[in-house]
Amino acid sequence: MPPLEAWEKVFIGSDTFLKDVHNTPNCIGCHGGQPGTDDKVAAHKGVVRDPSADKGGVCANCHGEIAKTSATSLHYTINGYYTILGQRGFDFNDPKKAEIFDRHCTSCHATCGQCHISRPTSADGGLVKEHQVKSIVSLSDTCLGCHGGRVGPEFMGKNPGVPGDVHWTKGINCFKCHNMTQFHGDGTLYAHRYDGKPAPSCLDCHPDAAPGKGQVMQHNIHGDKLDCRVCHSAGAYKSCWNCHVGLDKEGLPYRKLDPSVLTFKIGKNPNPTPDRPWEYVLVRHIPVPADIFGYYGDNMLPNWASVPTWKYATVHNIQKITPQNKDCKNCHGHPELFLTEKDVDPAELEANRAVIVTEIPK
Repeated sequence: MPPLEAWEKVFIGSDTFLKDVHNTPNCIGCHGGQPGTDDKVAAHKGVVRDPSADKGGVCANCHGEIAKTSATSLHYTINGYYTILGQRGFDFNDPKKAEIFDRHCTSCHATCGQCHISRPTSADGGLVKEHQVKSIVSLSDTCLGCHGGRVGPEFMGKNPGVPGDVHWTKGINCFKCHNMTQFHGDGTLYAHRYDGKPAPSCLDCHPDAAPGKGQVMQHNIHGDKLDCRVCHSAGAYKSCWNCHVGLDKEGLPYRKLDPSVLTFKIGKNPNPTPDRPWEYVLVRHIPVPADIFGYYGDNMLPNWASVPTWKYATVHNIQKITPQNKDCKNCHGHPELFLTEKDVDPAELEANRAVIVTEIPK
């Protein structure tokens, strides 16, 4: 995402916002600061950069119910990080380790303002359209500010040689499938984004694709054995490797990753549930090596191998007809499509036993 110029991040050049109902409290009413002075330093004393940061903050004054549920949403809590790192043995009760987490892993935490007024912190912030409060957020500046590395290119067809998602080409954007409770939460404190029923589910719009509900033979034969994406992903998608964090010479936090690689791998479902009963799912590699926090010490993730590094992937490049579903023979008997031991780094074999396919369907 192209960075904003410094002036663009703060510029309010028109009176559109000044006449808006959201300006009723005026600048000081939301952000704090000192009235009655023309001195910049004095005027900014006590200013709060993001007055929506604490469970909705000032937004809760008018949008109380939304603020209440948003405080439990994964966008706000980033609970998935706590859950998975906790399973890997990261000790959040250790103040030094908690500080490391806050320093390197919380930029994806989103507030009301980071969605409806500015770019998210992970995209270096800055007002999206002066200070206007957007009810429907910007797809390019907001959604892709956080999801533009993997999901965006898949969905919009920007991965080389792989068509975009049919929903995108038909003019269906994020908000048509993902409803407001998936952004603002529903009041439930979910452990991670795959905790609970799939939302959205392909069957919401395609109920006749359910086993026994339609005339498509493949749907009825495969039943609940395959996640829809196994057959309907248009092709390869990004996998990432080797994220390492630390501090540079000036004491500023950094993050280094190897270049992403396009992969297409069918793996075993590591955690079948009534909501996700499939035997086979698509998986992608995530950049969490055992020494991701190695800058700060050894064995920071003592249970690192308890969670796969090839993770269940909800790939966003859906097409009706794909290379693997044009013919049964395009998938069955093709080991290159499946995650096998030879695809996995020897150091990661133990972590990925649950997702490695040991017998290729014939």
